Amino acid sequence: MAGLPSRHRSLFLLLGVVLLQVLLLAVQIKRDSQGRLLRVWTVSAVSPVERSGAWGVGKVRDAWRHYFALSDTARQNEQLRRENGELKLEIMQLQGKSAEADRLAALLNFKQKQNKVPMVVARVIGSSADPNSNVLYIDQGQRDGIRKNMGVITPEGVVGKVMEAYRDASQVLVVTDRDSGVGAMIADSRIQSPVGGTGEPLLNMKYVGNDDEVAVGSRVVTSGMDRIFPKDLPVGVITQVKQGGQYKQIRVKPSANLEKLEEVIVLLTTDPVVLKQEPPPAESSSTAPAKVPSGSATQPTSAANATKPSDKRP
Repeated sequence: MAGLPSRHRSLFLLLGVVLLQVLLLAVQIKRDSQGRLLRVWTVSAVSPVERSGAWGVGKVRDAWRHYFALSDTARQNEQLRRENGELKLEIMQLQGKSAEADRLAALLNFKQKQNKVPMVVARVIGSSADPNSNVLYIDQGQRDGIRKNMGVITPEGVVGKVMEAYRDASQVLVVTDRDSGVGAMIADSRIQSPVGGTGEPLLNMKYVGNDDEVAVGSRVVTSGMDRIFPKDLPVGVITQVKQGGQYKQIRVKPSANLEKLEEVIVLLTTDPVVLKQEPPPAESSSTAPAKVPSGSATQPTSAANATKPSDKRP
């Protein structure tokens, strides 16, 4: 302050004394709810700076959380998607194994019911690549007793016949192939006529005269005349009947699901096979009490028989 003019020194000195007095008063003066006045002034001066700092820090934190930290979130999402795909694949595999177990159980049950009929259960391992033929390959062959021209079925119905038998595999000609044929007949009318494939999902029943009565929905079963399949095995159901030049045009839907074959049964004999269990027969008249009308002539005989034990009493 040595370089300042005398009048300026007096002014600064006065301002210093006034400021000192104000500070002393601020320290001494108290407010009921906010404490000393100096503290109130200090808080009021610092609060805007703190609010600005907090706002800036919050913005930076939000930017980091919503933008820069998204890389970790993307990695987590990718991991979750991968785990979700693995779980879906595992579920599909378990469902496939469950369906396979159900099919094998049905085949086993069928084989147990037909324990007197020699047969071999085989798995379908391939099919022909030729679109003009319908041929399957199974994993059983000559070593398992399979020979050419043996019948191939499922619990639902006829599949085809063995076209070639090798040591550990066999070739099966499916009934829908153009070169296939099955001796068949209509179950109700017993009209016999061969059924052959057309290369399409439906079969063709041949040589049924226009005068013969054939209804849509009638069942077609094997006739046993081809000496390949036992008699009365389900072949299919008639879905279409049209008048032709000399014979009716009859289309048959196969009973077996030929589009989804995974396991089949090869019959080692032509002995009769029952694919569907018949309902249990009713009790015979010899065991069930006969219902006799009240006015029947046999009523006295029944009464006599009823009183016969009393004749033996002393």
